Amino acid sequence: MIMNNELTFYQKLKALFIQFLSFGIVGVIKTMAFFAIYYGLFFAGVHYVLAYAIGFIATVAGAFFLNRKFVFKSDEDKSKTKQLVKMFAVYLATLFLGFGLIYLQVDIVGISAVIAPILNYFVTIPLNFILNKYWAFR
Repeated sequence: MIMNNELTFYQKLKALFIQFLSFGIVGVIKTMAFFAIYYGLFFAGVHYVLAYAIGFIATVAGAFFLNRKFVFKSDEDKSKTKQLVKMFAVYLATLFLGFGLIYLQVDIVGISAVIAPILNYFVTIPLNFILNKYWAFR
């Protein structure tokens, strides 16, 4: 027999899982746009770090609006500017983490500059979700 507290726990866990899946869908859209920009610039001769930065920053604005509306369902009366600044801070923090990771992977370890950004997403996606959910959009 499931007690009320257990049911509430499972309902909250289910809601969190659905929210994470929604964040993942937005992330897939953002990621596809990022890789289109990154690889387009990289194969056009732009240095991988600059291509990474441009791709990352260019996709943050779209992710903000999608996350605000569909994932975290933020109230309209809350300050969009404050949320945007917080979300940008989250993405900026993970951008610098990504810079460090991509430098370490490419220049120190010798991983291909084509593969390294993919590996970075295994770290930055969960970190972005946690920071956005519990800080930027709470």
